[in-house]
Amino acid sequence: MSVDTFGEAPDAPAGRSGGSGRSVDAAVAAGEAVLAHRFGSTITLAEPEVLTGSGPATVVRARIASSPFGLPRTLVIKHYPAARPGLPDPFAQEAVSYQLFTALSAEDRMCPELLAHHGPERVLVIEDLGRAPTLEDKLRGSDARVAERSLLSWARSLGRMHATTAGREADFDALLRRLGGPVKQKKQTTAAPRELPDLLAELGVAMPAEVREFADHAWEQAPAGTYRAFSPVDLSPDNNLVTDSGVRFLDFERGQVRDALIDAAHLRVPFGSGADPQALPAGMCEAMIAVWRAEVSAIWPALADTDTLSVLLLDHQFALVCLRTWDCLAAGCEMVAALVTWWRDLAADATRAGEHRLAGYADDVAAALDSRFGPGLALPLYPAFR
Repeated sequence: MSVDTFGEAPDAPAGRSGGSGRSVDAAVAAGEAVLAHRFGSTITLAEPEVLTGSGPATVVRARIASSPFGLPRTLVIKHYPAARPGLPDPFAQEAVSYQLFTALSAEDRMCPELLAHHGPERVLVIEDLGRAPTLEDKLRGSDARVAERSLLSWARSLGRMHATTAGREADFDALLRRLGGPVKQKKQTTAAPRELPDLLAELGVAMPAEVREFADHAWEQAPAGTYRAFSPVDLSPDNNLVTDSGVRFLDFERGQVRDALIDAAHLRVPFGSGADPQALPAGMCEAMIAVWRAEVSAIWPALADTDTLSVLLLDHQFALVCLRTWDCLAAGCEMVAALVTWWRDLAADATRAGEHRLAGYADDVAAALDSRFGPGLALPLYPAFR
């Protein structure tokens, strides 16, 4: 099982995007150079505004001060530092991801358009989607209906992303090869499958042989699934803009082609990769899955069958919850309320799928976690739903 299968970032690049005066000037200069190369004429940028983020790039919004072309009024520049030897290159991942989508029609492009890029300068110039709110903003707002519509739009955009990129792994690999990136990244394995049963046994919950077999199958299925499509990997709500045309994804620094059901499992464990996940109201997760399935079932007809999809999602959901639990218990994190909630949800989903031994085990784990670290632990709802 690879650490990054479910969105973890082993050896994540140091630092955060932002910018000193020098780095902003360098980003603007690189942006002007790549635009001049792309369009064959001088394009002057002005009024740079630093946009913060979690990646290594300096990200700047700039106004086009002068240009002989009909370019948009503003654009966004992402300027990357040198790659770190032996690690995946976030510039290559993001550049290739945007290239993959730029070849699609505007209707099928679930992200900003790539306007220009240059490998040696390690710079991207992309469409500016403006000051639209993020999905995080909607979830932490005060309007439940707006938050619900935004979540369904997010699930729809995720499904459209999967449907339009299914079968394009060879294209992604070819583009990555042109930028000099490794087509098949070396995966860093995790000790979670080996260590988690012992960590839970210390809480008084032994994993039955039947559940261990289910777990082994889930760990094997997660990275090797057949429903392969592009994934942004980082599914945090602050990486999605809620626009008039629907939710649009940002930040593809870890973009890759993988089993789309890994992303779909995050619809049952909403924003489980984030630093501060909270809960959604009853029925919301299944509503998002239904919207996602409506987008992908034409490409993958087998997923139109409710029972088939339920079985596949349960595998990935179980592996995801196990990985998050191992992360937390091994590192001593403070997300135990999230773990309790996710194990309870897993128990309910396993019961609906007829996996009663797994459901019983999940209930026992939730109770043991609550007894050790609680009592009364549960994720609060996002503010919009309180």
